[in-house]
Amino acid sequence: MSDDEQDRKEIGWPRAIVTGIVVLAAGFGGAVIGANAILTKSLALTRTAREWLAIALFFAVIAVLAALLRVLQHRDLI
Repeated sequence: MSDDEQDRKEIGWPRAIVTGIVVLAAGFGGAVIGANAILTKSLALTRTAREWLAIALFFAVIAVLAALLRVLQHRDLI
């Protein structure tokens, strides 16, 4: 492996920390705060429908974040 290839794969601590904070904030916001908002503010739906919608949102956020992280990793951004 040449020096250019090795340098390209190393992102550094500041970038890794910022990326981690952004991913955690987006995941927490979407999965926890979003699901909580559905459960507490969606009064037009039945309780069961709100529960299923919150569960679906929670897992959708996790799946989207996993796919996004994979794309960023493939492009050597993280």
